[in-house]
This record gives sequence, C-alpha cells and structure tokens, in this order.
Amino acid sequence: MANATQTQTEVYLFEQVIVLFSCALSFLGSSLIILTYIIWSDLRTTPRKLLVYLSVSDWLSAVSYAFGVWSVFRTNSGECVAQGAISTFANTSSFFWTVAIAVYLYVFIVRANQRVADSLVLVFHLVSWGIPLAITIAAVSLNKIGYDASEVSVGWCWVRINVQDRVLWMLLTGKIWEFLAYLTLPFLYILIKRHIHIAHAALSEYRPILANRPPAHSFSSMADVKLTLIPIIFIVLRIWSTVRFILLLADSSVRQNPALVTLHGIGNTLQGAANCVMFVLFTQPIRTRLCAALTSCSQCRAEAQRSHRLLPEQDATARREEDGTERGHADR
Repeated sequence: MANATQTQTEVYLFEQVIVLFSCALSFLGSSLIILTYIIWSDLRTTPRKLLVYLSVSDWLSAVSYAFGVWSVFRTNSGECVAQGAISTFANTSSFFWTVAIAVYLYVFIVRANQRVADSLVLVFHLVSWGIPLAITIAAVSLNKIGYDASEVSVGWCWVRINVQDRVLWMLLTGKIWEFLAYLTLPFLYILIKRHIHIAHAALSEYRPILANRPPAHSFSSMADVKLTLIPIIFIVLRIWSTVRFILLLADSSVRQNPALVTLHGIGNTLQGAANCVMFVLFTQPIRTRLCAALTSCSQCRAEAQRSHRLLPEQDATARREEDGTERGHADR
C-alpha cells in the first residue's frame, strides 16, 4: 500500500472548476427536489419523502465537497476536520438512504405490503442518520479525520494520510458501505424490475377493459417506478471513487491520473443533480407545475413592466379618459 510520506495527488485548476460546477448542479438539484416536496402537498408520497431525505444528504455532500475542493486543504486545520466530518457523515448517509429506498420499493412493489414498507421508515431514519453520525463522531474523536493528500479525494479532507490504520477507517467511514451497496442494490433492483415486468405482462391481458381508466394514478405510479433507477445512478457515479481506492491499496500511481481524479470528483458530487433530472425535470406532473409557475411569474413580470412603460401619449390619453369620466359623474 502507498506510504504516508509520498507527495499528494495534484488537483489542477480545471479539475477544481469541473467539480465545483458539479457541486453547484447537485446543490441546485437537491434544493429543487426538497422545494417541490414542500410546495406541493399532494406529491408527498412515502417514496418521494425518502428521496427528499436522500437529497438532504446529497445537499450536505455538495456543500461540504465544494468547500473542500475550493480550499484544497494541505494541513490538518480545524476547517479541514470540520469539512471532512460533514462530508463523511453526508456521504455515508447517502449510501444508507439509497439502500433504504431500494428496500422500501422491494417491500412495497414486490411484497405488495405498504403497511410494512411504511413502518420501515422509522428504522431507515435510525440507521441512515444514526450509523453515519456514530462513525463520524468516533472518527473525529480519535483524530482520524483530516488532511488526506487527495489520495482518495479531490481536494477535500477525509481520513488522515498519516494514520497507521487509515485503510480500516476508510472502510468504516465509507468504503465498506459503498461495497455493500454495490452488492445489495443490483440484487433488489433486479427483483423489482422482474416483478414490474411480470405485472405489466399480466396487466396487458386486461388492457382493453382498462383503456378508459383515468390516468391520474399512472403518473404517481410512474414516479415510484423511476425510483428504482436510483441504484443504477449510484453505481455509475460512485464507481470511480472505488477504483481509486483499489488503486491506492495496490500502490498504483494511476490513481493520480487527472481524468480519473476528475471522474471521481464528478461522481461523488453529482447524484443530487442526477436525481433532480429524473424525478423533477423528467417527471411530467412536476415538470408541468414548474412550467406553469415559471410562465405565471413571467407573465406577471411582463404585465408589471408594461404598466410602468406606458408611452407619454398613452398615459395622457388614460388621464383624459379618467377626467372625462369624473366630469360625467359630476354633471349627473
């Protein structure tokens, strides 16, 4: 394994710019998911509520990673430790919430037991917030969080580069949960997709009977089905971080390759934006409401501008009409 005295992985300016842009997209995307949930009460289904909790984790990750990428810490400063602690908690929590969503969908869709699925939400909270918090507190208390020379990061702080048991703490503060997610998510995802495929095949026999059924329910069902894509997004984005970790264990300098470092930075910070694209921009009921809200705001602004930009002759004409009306009332 690489020793702790080697030079740090260089984080170039173009890498910083790209990763900061990714953080900004994730920040905006996570914020939009949370805001749409708050604004429209009829969209507050349990699956979307779980997506909001995931978005809170992604929001914290985006903010803390952006601060780390902007700063590119080189010492175990207090800011470095604070940033590393927040990103460790948020990143680990994101792993747990991603798995929690897959478990919920499995129970709700495959087992067809909404009562049991809803009862698991409290357990999800205890696990998805509690375990990351306990691990983070332990890591900070034992001085394991700090400057990591960007060996398995992109400028931000994580497990200190000079601790003897850093691989153990890298596993505890993220990697072991990442590996477990890689195993759990595809398994649950395949079961869910298989069940949906069988259900659609069975439903096709009754499609002529159900042809006139109102489509209102189909929109929310489609949104719930889309949640099954979260594990796929998770794996595609997170794999680059895993590759760099394995290369670190193998003491390979390839982990410092700028392209790999950039992909790692994007993958660790873009999940909030990817979720927003799928579950806000590509979800018709929400997209329609957003477009209507934006159009309404645009129309209001246009009307306000028109009212303040009357031509002098139009303004004079309006005043003459008002004066004529007043005189008419006086004569009567």
